[in-house]
Parts: sequence; C-alpha cells; structure tokens
Amino acid sequence: MKLSIVIPAHNEEGSIEETISTLYAKLKENRIDHEIVVVNDHSRDTTEAILARMSTEMDTLVYYNNDGPGGFGNAIRYGLARFSGDCVAIMMADLSDSPDDLLKFYHKLMEGYDCVFGTRWSNGGKVVDYPFVKKIINRMANAIVKYTFALKYNDCTNAFKIYRKETIQGLQPLLSHHFNLTLELPLKAIVRGYSYAIVPNSWHNRKHGESKLKIKEMGSRYFFILMYCLIEKFFSRGDYKKADAKKVTMAKRA
Repeated sequence: MKLSIVIPAHNEEGSIEETISTLYAKLKENRIDHEIVVVNDHSRDTTEAILARMSTEMDTLVYYNNDGPGGFGNAIRYGLARFSGDCVAIMMADLSDSPDDLLKFYHKLMEGYDCVFGTRWSNGGKVVDYPFVKKIINRMANAIVKYTFALKYNDCTNAFKIYRKETIQGLQPLLSHHFNLTLELPLKAIVRGYSYAIVPNSWHNRKHGESKLKIKEMGSRYFFILMYCLIEKFFSRGDYKKADAKKVTMAKRA
C-alpha cells in the first residue's frame, strides 16, 4: 500500500529540511512505498528554494506551490487533490509529529480501518513544551466536540491522522480554509460511518519559526464546522454515508 504524506509549509525555512530528511530516512529504512507531498503555501522566505533543491536529491519528494488562496486548510486541500498513494497522512512541517508514530498509524490502517486518528492526551500519548494557554483552549474545545457527538475520542483537532484514498474521496466536498480542516476531516469520517482506530502519538513544540495557528481567528470557524457536521448527522438522512455503512443502517431499519 503506497503511503502519501501531505505537508503544508508556510515560511518553514528553519524546519522543512530536517522534517523531510528525517521522514524520508525513516520510510526508506522501513521500505515503505511512499511519496512526500509538500505544499508551499505562499512562503516569503527560502522554503521554496529548499524544496526545489531537495526534490532533486530525493526521488519520493514532490512539491507544489499553492496557486490558490492561502491558509492551512487550503494548502492541505491542494495536496489532497494531488496525492497518488493508496492512503494519505497529514503531518506538520515543523517536525512536531513523529515519523515513528507515522509508521504505527500506517500499520494500524493496514489492519482494515478507513482512518487512524492520533491522540496526544490518552495513555501512551505525549506532549513536550505545549503552550499552557493553548493547552487549556485545546482541552476545552475537544471536550465540547467529544460530548456533543458522544465520542470516545478526545483529540479531534489533532492534525496528525491517516486516511485511505477512498475515505478522502468520501469526505468531499471539504469546506474549511484554515485550521478548522483538522476538525472537519475526522468529524465527517465519523458522521459518515467510516471505521477508525485511535492510536496515541507524541507532539513536540517547534524548534524554529512561529505557529501559524491564530487562536483568536479560529473560534467561529471551528464552531461553523462543528455545527455543519452536527446538522449533517441529524438531518441529512444518511445521504452522505459510506456505502456499506448505509446498507447496514437500512438493514437494521428493515
């Protein structure tokens, strides 16, 4: 099963080379058929120059310049429209996500799940140097999501996840332009009946550059996606359900 990794990159000259090199070495070492898809999202530093050079040195690295509107969600959507693998993982450009965890996600997906979701806040999960205020907001937001949708999963906003190609196709159309895409993807997968496993993962704060997440700008956008998925869950009458999930539902009703 070919694995694609989509990485959005905006002004990541301090991190992108180490991130790609570490990821590439780990995947090669484990002989995993893969491609690393980096989307340069309107960077104003040397990110593109670094990607251009590295793409001539690594046979599995491809990069695109996002020629549409900028934003974290837009960059990921750009990559999701172009990856060639049988499954796709979303990872950050600052090496906050672990390549070792990616291997765990990949092997778990091969057990037959449609998606694998990471959790940093359960047994086995780990966070290093997580900003205190951001942590409080994160835990409150995820608690709201968890109880609103009656989930056992406690880290929906964690961007680090992996999906089968067919799952990504089944989650269309994607609406989010920004970090709220990290909530849209798993909630749609859950609401639409895709199977998923939860695997603990680690998270390390970035060594270089600044976080692109602007908390003050994101509250209403997360709320919009939350309400959209809630409306779909209760009022869409199963129109967007995964095909075999819909058959199971209809069989139960009969």
